[in-house]
Amino acid sequence: MSIKNIIFDFGGVLMDWNPRYFFKDYFNDDDKMEYFLTHIAQSEWNEEQDRGRSLVEGTEIQVQKFPDWEKELRAYYDNWHVMLKSDIPQNVEVLKKLSKTNYHLYGLTNWSEETFPYALENYDFFQLFDGKIVVSGTEKFIKPDPKIWHILLERYGIQAKESIFIDDNPKNIEMAKELRFHTIRVYPETNLRQELIHLGVRLE
Repeated sequence: MSIKNIIFDFGGVLMDWNPRYFFKDYFNDDDKMEYFLTHIAQSEWNEEQDRGRSLVEGTEIQVQKFPDWEKELRAYYDNWHVMLKSDIPQNVEVLKKLSKTNYHLYGLTNWSEETFPYALENYDFFQLFDGKIVVSGTEKFIKPDPKIWHILLERYGIQAKESIFIDDNPKNIEMAKELRFHTIRVYPETNLRQELIHLGVRLE
């Protein structure tokens, strides 16, 4: 197996994003917060913004559906930056080590085109990708739609069988396997360095 390319998802792999970082203090009531995030501002709703729908349109659609939650829904994207708590330092450290090797680094992320620039401006490790990042909000496709992987492969002229795809979402990992990528699923306790070494990646 000859690995040439390493492809990173961002949320849950390199970035610690969670709406609870804002809404925990906002509600000061965990049950109410979980109800809101499960039934009102669901992940499926947020994913449509990742697919390219504007934040304004997404918010208005949901406010129409749930007028009693208008204030909370408008607070969602107004405070999005609070939800982006920090990078995940141990995994960013691995990325930095990889940047000093001959492996080619790519990003493949489900992320709104409107909010991604904030991350780019505030976390300098994104520069290690040299702009080779495919953002769902720009492409109008989200993982696990195979089309977004094909955009990456064709844009940069790379092959799945020579690439490792790293993500925390099991559906994305399954699709990547079907497309013949080598994969690493990231959990909070994952030792990414060891997982890469196990797949034959040389980090030194």
